[in-house]
Amino acid sequence: MGRLDARAVTGAALRRFERRLFLDLRRLEALIRDSRIEKDVYRVGVEQEMFLIGDGHRPASKAMEVLEALDDPRFTTELARFNLEANLPPMVLSGDLLSRMEASLEEVMTLAADAARRVGVDVCLTGILPTLRLSDTTLDNLTPLPRYRVLNEALARLRRQQPYSIHLTGADEFHATHDNVMFEALNASFQIHLQVGAHEFSRLYNVAQLVAGPILACSANSPLLFGRRLWRETRIGLFQQSIDTRGPQPNARRRAPRGSFGRGWVTGGIMEILRENVAQHAVLLDAGDEDPADEDPPGLSALQLHNGTVWRWNRPCYGITNGIPHLRIESRYLPSGPTIPDEVANAALWLGLMSAFAKDRADPADSMPFVDAAENFFAASRLGLSAEMTWLDGRGWQARDLLTKELLPRAREGLQRKGVVASDIETYMGIIEERVATGRSGARWILDSHERLENVASEAERLSAITGAMRRQQGEGLPVARWSPARLADSGGWKHHYLRVDQFMNQELRTVHPEESVRRAAIIMDWGRIRHVPVEDGDELVGLVSYRCIIRLVAESRLEEDELLPVRKVMKTDLVTIPPDTLSVDAIRLMNQRGIGALPVVKDGRLVGIVTEHDFTLIARGLLEERLGP
Repeated sequence: MGRLDARAVTGAALRRFERRLFLDLRRLEALIRDSRIEKDVYRVGVEQEMFLIGDGHRPASKAMEVLEALDDPRFTTELARFNLEANLPPMVLSGDLLSRMEASLEEVMTLAADAARRVGVDVCLTGILPTLRLSDTTLDNLTPLPRYRVLNEALARLRRQQPYSIHLTGADEFHATHDNVMFEALNASFQIHLQVGAHEFSRLYNVAQLVAGPILACSANSPLLFGRRLWRETRIGLFQQSIDTRGPQPNARRRAPRGSFGRGWVTGGIMEILRENVAQHAVLLDAGDEDPADEDPPGLSALQLHNGTVWRWNRPCYGITNGIPHLRIESRYLPSGPTIPDEVANAALWLGLMSAFAKDRADPADSMPFVDAAENFFAASRLGLSAEMTWLDGRGWQARDLLTKELLPRAREGLQRKGVVASDIETYMGIIEERVATGRSGARWILDSHERLENVASEAERLSAITGAMRRQQGEGLPVARWSPARLADSGGWKHHYLRVDQFMNQELRTVHPEESVRRAAIIMDWGRIRHVPVEDGDELVGLVSYRCIIRLVAESRLEEDELLPVRKVMKTDLVTIPPDTLSVDAIRLMNQRGIGALPVVKDGRLVGIVTEHDFTLIARGLLEERLGP
């Protein structure tokens, strides 16, 4: 996103930055016109994002401490204090590139893990950390560097201080409003850069757009957000909404989002995209001093900073290597994890397809409507390998069939064309082939593990166990298609004296109104197999109906005598409630002292959950399993 001294820019400073931006566009255009952009050299670069995790496999806000322990220029900060990024030096696309990429990633991840453990935490590769909670999205977790604070303020200014609205629907639904940019920090990616020539940029950028859908379908690894089962790659929808500067749109005016797949095929090279970025999106930040007037080749710092604040899933990039300017396509949609071999296999698939379609010298724009490529991408985001896609032949394909019959053979061909060694092709394409054949992507493994643990653990335990199993099996080096399901023991052992109730409370609440019938409350208990139903009048918690109350009514024959008996006549109103950050040991002690079987959990005067005797039974089961084995 630019240099660390990036700052907000307004007034005369804004106009000066815009002048630099237009000058950079002209300089880049001249470099292309004068054939000074490097060509026929295909280098590959990688950015590896990761989460830091601590007790209970929860996010650990220790990025600055880990960076200090690392003291390695390959590592840098991300938006949140529970994320880090590592950057690999560029490598030429040939020979043993893929195995060297894996070795380099293993090296940096080992260094990161060692440094993290020295400050009491660990690292995890995943698109969205399953154990994240809404409370992790406060600005307390914003990385304490000026550019991140300024970015948050600049985005808020463009939204006229209106809250962000996040709404995603899958098997479950998530809808929230939020007052800062921290939802963006819930995403971790594995980003790949491919250097290409200026003369072929339009065609290869369009190829990158074309293949994004099927590649994402088999690479999805982010199906959960705060325990909700949403898209197979929830990052896509979450990221686009988390940095959307448009705010509510009360009229029919159409404005381009800052994060998007794009609006059409590219015909005018990289300049078309960069001009569109400048024309459609306001300046957010200024990087400070101007580039030297005699700098050759020019750094184009203003253009690079602005381009870094427009988040296309395939982003155009400019850079300089060995004193020679070049262009790159950055693939940004792939998730972090689930393992390094899986990530390198995803890279192999992308690089192989880019090479194969480059050989064809055909432009997808001549064969397929852009809307089909965009729909393929979002279908893959939502459904993964179950998605249906339209391809160049106009046919509808199941993603798995398209990959198996059409794209995997072409990717092998493309890697061979670049001189990638046969053993690497066999290893990494084999990982993709096994993943597609079994249907076991990272997303599928997470969902299967979540379902398997559903009836034996609380939600927080399930999410912790999934994260723990993920981290354990990442260390074993097997690709995700060969992983075993998560076990309750993978949660790492619940230390119930230090567990907060918001880590295991039931948030899927069934409530009644005080004027509704007691019979309705009894039916809710019976159908939901629960013993306590909170009573709400609007947003206010006014009472609690218990199973004991219903039994008492039956014993007194009152329930049969008066089917219209309102809840308010029998509900308990002298309620004992607790806040979400109550320790479980304190909650247990309170329940014993007061002789009650349930505690409503209240935050800011509103009911947010309920914790019962049954929840503590599940914790005890987890402790026994930890000590005695499953």
